[in-house]
Amino acid sequence: MASLNKQAELLNQVIQGTNSAVFDLLTEKGKAIFFPHQGILGQTAEAKGKKLNATIGMAYENDGSIMALPAMSSKIKLEKDSVFPYASSFGNPKLRNEWQNRILKNNPSIKEKNLSLPVITNAVTHALSVIGYLFADADTEIIIPEPAWDNYELIFTITYGAKISSFPLFKNGSFNGEGLKEKLNRSPSKKILLLNFPNNPTGYTPTEEEANQIVKIIGDFGKSNNLLVICDDAYFGLVYEKGIIRESIFSKLSAVSANVLAVKADGVTKEDYAWGLRVGFITFGIKDGEKLYSALADKAAGAVRATISNASNLSQSLILQALSAEEYELEKKEKKVILQKRYEAVKKILGKNQQYKKYFQALPYNSGYFMCLKLSGSLQAEQIRKHLLEKYDTGLIVVDNFLRVAFSSLPEEKLENLFSNIYRACEDINV
Repeated sequence: MASLNKQAELLNQVIQGTNSAVFDLLTEKGKAIFFPHQGILGQTAEAKGKKLNATIGMAYENDGSIMALPAMSSKIKLEKDSVFPYASSFGNPKLRNEWQNRILKNNPSIKEKNLSLPVITNAVTHALSVIGYLFADADTEIIIPEPAWDNYELIFTITYGAKISSFPLFKNGSFNGEGLKEKLNRSPSKKILLLNFPNNPTGYTPTEEEANQIVKIIGDFGKSNNLLVICDDAYFGLVYEKGIIRESIFSKLSAVSANVLAVKADGVTKEDYAWGLRVGFITFGIKDGEKLYSALADKAAGAVRATISNASNLSQSLILQALSAEEYELEKKEKKVILQKRYEAVKKILGKNQQYKKYFQALPYNSGYFMCLKLSGSLQAEQIRKHLLEKYDTGLIVVDNFLRVAFSSLPEEKLENLFSNIYRACEDINV
């Protein structure tokens, strides 16, 4: 590999000197990346406030205000300066602090010293991609419970060459801890574990007991092995039953071992019903990791800079204003109530229509946007999906040989008809 930039070398020295396990988790690309504090951005920062400042690659009006087209600025209530200039590659500083405060508030067992200040990305997919940039390569095995979101393959395998290794998410109707333990201990290769709760596609979140089991398995593995655990928390907070974990499993993993680096990937996409705003966050957590976080944030922001430069300033400013609004928490609770009622409607429908079990049964579900149906016998999900489209004007998603139902997208009164259509489609095909 070519010699590293001096700024990268300094970051690596900090990381290696503080925690060699974390340094060993980095790929060669992860070791090479840095945030260019001494380049154009650094020189621009030094010139800030000067009477004559010709460093900034933006255009300004003669009165010194940011240049913008009225065709756009007239449609936006926010001040021009919070919309049209570039944002930092680290993200809006106020939003970074506000999101960290939210993590601490919603996950009270986390100690502040066990998590970094978040770096802002272009939503959760980009957050995962930045994590892949730093930690995933052709020598990396990524363990993911299945069924799983199909975009993981594009992000980690197609983009970074990592090998995905799966195990069944469930065993006897519960989280498959045995499968996780077996996968972790199978070989000494470099590993990343990806946990997604509430899970897409199944809509499952572990119970408190299951979460403790997961953490113990990871903690035991971390006694003599290095591990990166990615917590994909895209649907965080959308839990509907008692006894399942309310906090992110990141809370427990952020202090489980000095050999286990936990990374929280989350955002406003799902949990704040802002899919198109594309604002996500990367937060690091590890036992005794306070001295690591600045260097890791520099590397993450360097990867952001290298790929998209920065996330949308407009979206960040809009989210920041929303999070600060008095009505925010109430409005968010109201939306969750709607989703919870749809979830409860699905449970009621499946509970009272026992004839459905002839053709399908639900995988365990208790949270999120989705639930999955496991088909009976030789029924094929793709055949059922196409038949539903053609005959019943009904659309579902196939994951492996399961049918994924997004109850989040339908009003309660239409859910009964949805499952009736699935039943009738199965009857048609099974004849």
